[in-house]
Amino acid sequence: MTTAQTIFIIIVLVPILLVIGNVVFSMVAERRNPPVGSFMECDGVRLHYLERGDPAAPCVVLFHGNGSMIQDFLISGLVDLLASRNRVLCFDRPGFGYSQRPRLRIWTATAQGDLFVKALNQLGVRDPVVLGHSWGALVAIALSLRTDYPVRGLVLVSGYYFPTRRWDVWMMSGPAIPILGDVMRYTVAPIISWAILPGALRKIFAPRPVPQEFKNEFPTSLTLRPKQLRAAAEESALLIPTAAQFQSSYAKIGCPTRIFHGTADQVIEPEQARDLQQALLRSDLRLVKDAGHMVTYADTAAIAQAVHWAGV
Repeated sequence: MTTAQTIFIIIVLVPILLVIGNVVFSMVAERRNPPVGSFMECDGVRLHYLERGDPAAPCVVLFHGNGSMIQDFLISGLVDLLASRNRVLCFDRPGFGYSQRPRLRIWTATAQGDLFVKALNQLGVRDPVVLGHSWGALVAIALSLRTDYPVRGLVLVSGYYFPTRRWDVWMMSGPAIPILGDVMRYTVAPIISWAILPGALRKIFAPRPVPQEFKNEFPTSLTLRPKQLRAAAEESALLIPTAAQFQSSYAKIGCPTRIFHGTADQVIEPEQARDLQQALLRSDLRLVKDAGHMVTYADTAAIAQAVHWAGV
């Protein structure tokens, strides 16, 4: 066998082995981390959701951030705190956890809002308080801007609301590119993501350490599946355009809104929260000292209390 033939075989064989390895890895990750909630079919999408608390109590709906899933709110203790006096619904947003993300749609915050309105109507939920963390805050805002679905209150945590120059989000958008992104997601992207994950987790929790319960309980292997990497990359690409789309509409939000942001957030600058408060008609801002992007862990009790305040 010539050198050229050997190189050709390696070039062909290595990607095939990587694809097989990533498919097997995804299957093992899902077997070790089964769904924690229930499933529903809504508008052609299979959604995974968790329900806790008294079904007759006022409802709170939770939307997680980019790259995350239901377990984030469970581990923080927020679900248990809210369930003591509310009906709590927590969704895996499309493409994350165990919810589907059909490729024929562009899953903007507005598109997700449309889907969740239908899901909430199916579940008999009206006038909820909606809490969104990070990218989930945009979905919460999309819900509140609808004229056909009443929202009792908003709690927005660590959100990005106004467009800025963010080279990092474009760098993370690679796996969303058609064809090339698919090749990346099933070959090198999971390996690269696995390598940078510890540093990424330290950054989102900084300046505080990553909580031990998060290290022990959050199913990080699910975040490395090719299908979830696609969802995360698409949302990175949509972040700035979505903020640009919404920035002129904030004054139309009529429900009471409570805004939380960490003063030491290294992912999204606190000025985003300050500017949003100025743009809203009925809002209250709480900047959490020495807290990072995961302020849901740094000030869980205050956020739970804010949900009650927003719903009054």
